[in-house]
Amino acid sequence: MSHTVSPDVARNARPYLYGGEVAALIEVLRVGQYNHSTVTDQFEQEIAAFLGVPDTVAVASGTAAIHVGLLAAGVGPGHEVLVPSFTFCATVQAILATGARPRFIEVNPRTGCVEPTEVLAALTPHTRAVLPVLYSGRAVDLTPARPALDEQGVAVIEDAAQAFGSWQGEGRVGATGVVTCFSFGPIKNLTCGLGGMVVPRTPLEADICRRLRSLGIVESAAHRAEATTYTVDGFGMRVQMSALNAAIGLVQLRHFAEAQTRRSGLWRAYAAALEGIDGIALVDADVDQTVPPMCAVRIFDGRRDRVFRTLRERGIGVGAHYPPNHTQPAFAEWHRPLPVTEALGRQIMTLPFHQHLTEADAEHAVSELRRALTMGAGR
Repeated sequence: MSHTVSPDVARNARPYLYGGEVAALIEVLRVGQYNHSTVTDQFEQEIAAFLGVPDTVAVASGTAAIHVGLLAAGVGPGHEVLVPSFTFCATVQAILATGARPRFIEVNPRTGCVEPTEVLAALTPHTRAVLPVLYSGRAVDLTPARPALDEQGVAVIEDAAQAFGSWQGEGRVGATGVVTCFSFGPIKNLTCGLGGMVVPRTPLEADICRRLRSLGIVESAAHRAEATTYTVDGFGMRVQMSALNAAIGLVQLRHFAEAQTRRSGLWRAYAAALEGIDGIALVDADVDQTVPPMCAVRIFDGRRDRVFRTLRERGIGVGAHYPPNHTQPAFAEWHRPLPVTEALGRQIMTLPFHQHLTEADAEHAVSELRRALTMGAGR
């Protein structure tokens, strides 16, 4: 059956807007309060209600969320943070920004996520936090490791940049009692244009996060507007979420059920089309529990780079998420052998995935993938 293929299949990822975002931005511009405002407060409250948590703290980016979350948990110089090497480099840069150092750990190649056994095996007396990455939106359950982590005072801080809307058991990711850090960047399940969110564990931790994001100032912006002075009681940064970004996020949140349906449907279309193809494996996103942000496959037998180039030449927007961090020059000081991650870095390829695509587009991308796999077979 013939079908029209969207030119969007040439893009690996693309923001999706629902139509109300422009009007929301215009209203913020009309009011004239562009920085953190009551719009940002409203976004925090609505995200908290969506997740079923008491509080959230909006910040300028997902990277800022991890940085603030680590600092609020007491991570700093002399500490070690366990983190998978298989993640975007922002995760590692946030650790370095605290003065702590990363200790890279392996992931399960079937999921791209860390396992409790790897966390326990990597613990040292210097470990202050573990930073699991919820790859492809999939929740990471470290329950078996929690007694040992709690005994040593090790905090769990989730990099849930890809996992907004996903579930862990009966609750949403973010409502499981650990510090959770979301990203609302351009291509995430929910976008603010740019932004992030910290879900703190306690009211005290929420207060610390708010001071950290606002230059260490104790008083709120509303209070400062009516006062002649303010109090700075510690270190802080200027990483608040602007009202402009929050306004976009509020519109996106009200359409999130649509995002969940469309993304899950596209991932399932890919899974069906990929079934039975030799030489590849679909990375398991546990789609019944996730709002998938991507569709990743592993290309075996050393063929990934050739297949990648062939598909790009044929207008299919594939990507490679992610090159292992422990092999990066900037992080060479903390290199340790991670054979599973290194193999995954040579195999991983992400297919075009965003809400502009149709199931027919997914089938076309897989048809081209099948063709690319057969070209030059045996080389």
